[in-house]
Order: sequence, then structure tokens, then C-alpha cells
Amino acid sequence: MKMATITPERPADLTIEQIADKVFADERITPTEARFLFDHPNLIELATLANHRRQRKVPGNTVTYIVGRILNYTNVCWVRCKFCAFYRTPGHDEGYLLSDDEIFAKVQDTVDQGGVEILFQGGLNPKLKIDYYEETFAKLTERFPTIILHALSPAEIIYIAHISKLSLRDCLARLKAAGLHSIPGAGGEILVDRVRKIIAPYKDTTEEWLECMRTATELGIRSTASMMFGHVETLDDRVEHLTRIRDLQDECDPFRAFITWNFQPEDTNLPIPRKASGADYLRTLAVSRIFLDNVDNLQLSILTQGPKIAQVGLGYGANDFGSVMIEEQVVSAKGNKFILNAEEFERLIRDAGYEPRRRNTRYELV
Repeated sequence: MKMATITPERPADLTIEQIADKVFADERITPTEARFLFDHPNLIELATLANHRRQRKVPGNTVTYIVGRILNYTNVCWVRCKFCAFYRTPGHDEGYLLSDDEIFAKVQDTVDQGGVEILFQGGLNPKLKIDYYEETFAKLTERFPTIILHALSPAEIIYIAHISKLSLRDCLARLKAAGLHSIPGAGGEILVDRVRKIIAPYKDTTEEWLECMRTATELGIRSTASMMFGHVETLDDRVEHLTRIRDLQDECDPFRAFITWNFQPEDTNLPIPRKASGADYLRTLAVSRIFLDNVDNLQLSILTQGPKIAQVGLGYGANDFGSVMIEEQVVSAKGNKFILNAEEFERLIRDAGYEPRRRNTRYELV
């Protein structure tokens, strides 16, 4: 199925006041209006509109967060995405696959630190078929029944189905039976095939990513959505990505949350002149909240933005501080990252004027 390109055309007489009237009337804005907001110079006005949407979706002063671990079970991947500094190609001396004992030790350490979520992700390792994941998930759920497996990107699932000679539906059904609870929105990057062919030419297409999330939802597996910006995409591409997410959410309600973060170029094969600025991040966060009127939770990326921008982001439509990451190796494998503990999360949230509350993957307070 070939997807049409969304190219918003801005009417000459479009104004921020017209868009604000729609937002305060709880009406949906169009892709054209979202594109206008990306050019609007007044960030405070965007924050005002985003916070109105936030209060309509998640009223109150509570900001949630989760304690979890990103468990990268393998770094072997043949796809060679240009934006990734984590992967090692098959046969590389630095490639690894964690043993069961190493995986169990990491999960036990997560439980010991109060963690409730394992974000189980790796590369597209050609040696691992469906039986590996079934056996591993079954062992994890038996040993750690309280842990939620928020596991595998659509790219991993699509590849597991392919090399295991399974349909996507059968693959997902078997993973769910083995213990898969939820799917992270990784691999979405920018849901525009022109962009995907530049940054990840061997990865799944836009429609394949969406179909994976659609099929998972039909089987009762919910997910999150994300957007990695600040590389080769245009602002039109960002709007197209957001439109794909909103349309699928209208169709089948797969997404519990949306997360946007800017590309981290350190040690990757996708050189850019400079990282996206804090202002660009806040603008993208606000426009995402205003446009995605059917997604409840908007999560910050403290990992890439740091604590100061994250605190400010709570005034730009975000209601979730993301995960206290006990371990993380992918987002910027050799760059700067901000890894904070739960106490620091709660202090930052309180200092910004909000009430911190822990949650689980399902956004239930714990």
C-alpha cells in the first residue's frame, strides 16, 4: 500500500488567534495549522495552548514517572541504521548476546531497586528466531511475575516473524502468550518513507510500522509512539509523522503515550551540523500535545534534554517525566546522557511546582 504524502499548504490569512480559538473550544487542529505552529515565534503562546490540551486530557497537577530498565539483550544488528551508535554487525568482535543468567541478574537488580518495567530491546540479530523470545519471556515471567515486559520494537517483531516464517499476527500472538505485555514505540523515527530511506534504508517502511501497531492492538497489546527529530527531516515531515500517529490512534487506539526526542549524533554515520536546540525541543513538544488530541500522555525525554529543559517541558504539555533508567545504552551510545534516580526525579518535579507519582507501564499509579 503506497501512502500519500501529506504536504500542508498554509492559507495566507491563518493566524495564531484562529488556532487558539479552536484549541480553547476543544476542537481538532489540522496539519496545516500544526505546520503554522512550528513557525510561530512565541513559545509562551504555544505553551499556553499545549497546557490547555494537557489539562483536558490529564487534569490536575500530578506528574508521573516509572522506574525501569532498558535491557539490551543483544547489540548484533544487520540493519545498520545511520543514526545508531549502538549496533554491531553480525560477526563483529564487539557483538554480544546476553546469557540467561546475565538477563536474570539485570532483572533481579531492577526489582531490588523498585523497578516495575523491563524495556527489552536489542538489534535485528539473524540468529534469534521466535523460539528464543518465547523461551526467554516465559522464563522471565515465571521468575519475575510482577515485572511488565515492555518489549521489542516493531522492527524487531517484523524481523522475528520474517526469519521464523510466521505471519505478523501469529508472531505477535505467540509473543503475547509467552509474556509480552506492551510494545515500545521505538523505530518510528520519522514516519515518512523518504526520510526513512535516508537514515535507515533497510528498516521497515512507514506502513509496516503502522501495521505492526495495528495488529498488536487487535490482539490486545498496547504500545507507545515516538518521534526522533533533528536530523534530515523537514518540519513538513514532522507534521506528517504526527498525522500518521493521530490517524492510527483514531482508528484503533494503540498508544498509551507519545514521546519525542532529538537525534543524538555522537559516533553515528549520520552527521549533522548541530543538535536540535532546547527551544526546538519545547516547540516540538508543545505542537505534539496540541495536535495529538487523542493521546492522553505526553512523556518528556530527560535522557536527551537534561533536567532543566525537562522541568520547563512540564509547562509545554508534558504530564510524564519518563523512566528512571537503571541502565541505558542506545540513545546516545557514546554521547552525553542524563541518568537520574527516583529521588532526583521527584525533587525536580516538586521544584517545578508539580506532584510526583510513580506509575507502571499501563499508567496506573503505584
